[in-house]
Amino acid sequence: MIELLIGALKAIIILLLALNLAAILLWFERKGSALIQDRIGANRAAITGLGKKLGLPNLGFVNTLVADPIKLFTKEDFVPEGADRFLHSLAPFLALFPVLITFAVVPFGDQITIAGHTIVLQAASLDVAALYILATIGIGVYGVALGGWASNNRWALLGSVRATAQMISYEIAMGLAIIAVVMTYGTLDLQAMCHAQGGVWFGWLPRWGIFVQPVAFLLLMTAGMAESKRVPFDLPEGESELIAGYFTEYSGGKQACFMLTDFAEIVLVSVLVTTFFFGGWQIPWLYRDGFHLPGGAMLAMPNLLVAILGVIAFWVKVVIFCWFQILIRWTLPRFRYDQLMRLGWKGLVPLGLLNIVATAFVIVLAGGAH
Repeated sequence: MIELLIGALKAIIILLLALNLAAILLWFERKGSALIQDRIGANRAAITGLGKKLGLPNLGFVNTLVADPIKLFTKEDFVPEGADRFLHSLAPFLALFPVLITFAVVPFGDQITIAGHTIVLQAASLDVAALYILATIGIGVYGVALGGWASNNRWALLGSVRATAQMISYEIAMGLAIIAVVMTYGTLDLQAMCHAQGGVWFGWLPRWGIFVQPVAFLLLMTAGMAESKRVPFDLPEGESELIAGYFTEYSGGKQACFMLTDFAEIVLVSVLVTTFFFGGWQIPWLYRDGFHLPGGAMLAMPNLLVAILGVIAFWVKVVIFCWFQILIRWTLPRFRYDQLMRLGWKGLVPLGLLNIVATAFVIVLAGGAH
């Protein structure tokens, strides 16, 4: 019973962290794009004058995190004439659900011992977690495809067809990148990959995956941004061409669900990049007994504090990569559709295959996976 409660608590924690970060990213994108474009951004609405009295700036939290969600969820749920009402309602949840369940296998910290119970900071410890990620990401296309098809709108249908082709194409590159990482570490377990990235080389260089699989990092980062369907990969939504693409005929809470899916995918890509290539919760020189400094000095620390620092480090890395994706979104222009598909099939896929061959060659010369 205790194990069941602990498992449920871990699942709730990782889900709340992912969802809240996805919501905050909407505010972060508004203010970040404003800074990039040399303007103020959301800053007007205020519930009380407390911030002004304390001399604090109104940064637009009320606009983005309170007013807009209330406005969106209280709008009329409009279903166009001739649409499939059941599938129209089901599609947003089919888009969001696969993204959320993917977080279940993400290790957001090391194991800790509390009251005699050893707790692994991972909602579900799977030996085949990497395969699980590929499976859950793959079924996310159904929500997008059904959303456009069930709307009885030619522009929405065209957007869903674009999204389907794009997501299937870039999933191959993402899979090839993950295969190279799996070959490198010799395991499908994400927690084991994080453990393998602990410590340092040469006394100063972190044993992170970015230094042994830089090509896989570029592949996963690029394919992940394409999977999230945002600029420069936002062909399925293309406002100037398709109004809003596959969710043109959505309003209220259903539209919010599609929008939340986009930001949750940003968080998911950042989590995967952090786990595979930047040590996950690992901090250089920090071990379970404390900091091992160059020169042999050691700063002893309790296990619980080390675990907490690891969790903080993990989410700091995730936030940095979320910021990076938003920076890309407001920097690069949209690809043409032929450029998009050419990059996926003639660029990333061949590069991923070459990287796998090179990885296998190095592993054979080295006598086995690290």
